[in-house]
Amino acid sequence: MTLQDLSSAAMTAAVSVQLHRNPHGRLVLTTPDGTAHEGVMPVRAFPIAAPNEGLSLVGADGHELLWVDRVDALPAPQRQLVEEELAVREFVPTIEKIVAVSSFSTPSTWDVVTDRGAARLVLKAEEDIRRLAGRTRLLIAAGEGAQFKVPDTTALDKHSRKLLERFL
Repeated sequence: MTLQDLSSAAMTAAVSVQLHRNPHGRLVLTTPDGTAHEGVMPVRAFPIAAPNEGLSLVGADGHELLWVDRVDALPAPQRQLVEEELAVREFVPTIEKIVAVSSFSTPSTWDVVTDRGAARLVLKAEEDIRRLAGRTRLLIAAGEGAQFKVPDTTALDKHSRKLLERFL
C-alpha cells in the first residue's frame, strides 16, 4: 500500500502516520516507514462546494503525500492542526454589508463590512464577481488579489442588495 492509497480511515487506524508541528510551527507528516515530511500543506479539493470532503496533504515539493476523504474523519488533534493551517491558507472574508460603491462602472471601489471588519476593495471588472452553486452565492475577486465571499445575497440588507444588483 502506498502513502497515496491511505484514506482517512486508514490514517486513523495507522498509528504510525502522525501529523504535528515542528518547533518552527510548520506541519510535519510522519509516514508509516518513519519518513518525516516537513512543510506539509493541506489543500482542499473542493474548498467552496464541499469543504469537508477531499483533502490532500501536499509536501514542500508540491507532490501529494496523503489523501484524506473527509476532514471530519481525522482524529481531533490532527483535524485541529489541519483546520488551523487551512484557516491561514484560505483567508476569505464574508461580506456582510456593502456600505458604498464609488461608481457603477468598473473599476470601482467598494466599502464593505465583513466578518473580519471593515474593508475597501477595488473591483476591476464585472467578471470579478462569480456566482457559485446556485444564484445566491458569490465569490468576489478584489483587484489586489484578495477574495471575498457572499454566502447568500438574499441575506444582505436592502441597500447592499441594491448596490450589488447593479453589477450582476
